[in-house]
Amino acid sequence: MPEHEHKPIHHVVDTTTWSFFDRLFHEPVVFKLDPIHLFGYPFQITKFMLLEVIAAVLICVIFIPLARRVAKGGVPTGAWWNAFEVLLTFIRDQVAQPTLAPPADYHEHDHGGPHDEHHAAKHDPLKGYEHDAYVPFLWTIFLFILFCNLLGMIPFLGSPTASLSVTGALALCAFVMMHGAAIAKMGFVSYVKSLWPQMDIPYGMGYFVKPLIFFIELLGTFIKSAVLAVRLFANMFAGHMVLAMILFFIITTAQLPFLLWGGITVASVLGVVALSLLELFVAFLQAYVFVFLTALFMGMALYPQH
Repeated sequence: MPEHEHKPIHHVVDTTTWSFFDRLFHEPVVFKLDPIHLFGYPFQITKFMLLEVIAAVLICVIFIPLARRVAKGGVPTGAWWNAFEVLLTFIRDQVAQPTLAPPADYHEHDHGGPHDEHHAAKHDPLKGYEHDAYVPFLWTIFLFILFCNLLGMIPFLGSPTASLSVTGALALCAFVMMHGAAIAKMGFVSYVKSLWPQMDIPYGMGYFVKPLIFFIELLGTFIKSAVLAVRLFANMFAGHMVLAMILFFIITTAQLPFLLWGGITVASVLGVVALSLLELFVAFLQAYVFVFLTALFMGMALYPQH
C-alpha cells in the first residue's frame, strides 16, 4: 500500500484515485480516475469532480419532482417532502426577503428606475415580490453547498467544499451576481455612480479622497468574494481534518498493548461520533452563512443608499 495512504491529509484533499477499505483487506480497492480528452487536450477527472456531479444529480432527483408537484397545484405531504420544502421556504423568507427586498423608503426613480411610490410595499401578482427573482439562485447555491458538505459525512466519500478550487468557483458566482444584479437593475453607468462617494469635501481634497474611496469600494467587492471562498474552505477542511486525525490515532497505536490500544480506540470512536454530530450542524450552518452573506452583499449593491 502506498505510504501516503496512511496520512490523514490524504483523506480530506482532492485526488485522482479513490481508495476503499484501506485497512480491512491486504490490498485496498482502488479506482484510478484517468483523464479524458476534450478537443484533443487531456482533462483530468478527480474525486471531488465526481462528488460535485453526484450532489447536482441528487438535487435534481429530489427537487424536480417536488417542483412539478407544486406547479400542478399539489401540496407537499409527508415528512420527506415537507423537510425539503422547509429548506426552500427558509431561504426565501429568512435570507432573500430581509436582505434583497426594497427598503420601505426606497424609490426607483431616485436610482435610475421608474417612479413608483408604492413599489417597495406592493408586488406584481403575476411576478411576485421583486426579491423573488433572486431566490432561485440562492436556492441553487445553498442546496449545492449543503449536499457537497453532507457528502463528506459519508464514509469513503468526501466534501468538495473542502477544496479552495470549489469554494473559489462558488465565490466567483456570488461575485458575478453581486455586480450583475445591480447592473441589470440600475444600468452600468448608474451602478458605477453608486460606488462613487457622494460627499462634499472642502479645500479641493475631494479630487484625491473620492477616487481613493471609489477604489476601496471596488476592491472591497473582490475582498468580500475572496472571504466567502476562504471561510467555507477553511471550516470544511479543518473539520474533516480533525476527524481524520482522531481516527488516525487508532492506526498509530495499533502496536501498543491491547488494553491501551482498546482504550484509545474507544475514546477515538466516541470523539469522532461527537464531532460528526457537530460537523452535521456545521454542514447546514456553512451553507446558510455562505448564502446569507451572498444575499447581503447583493442587497448592498442593489440598494447602495440604504
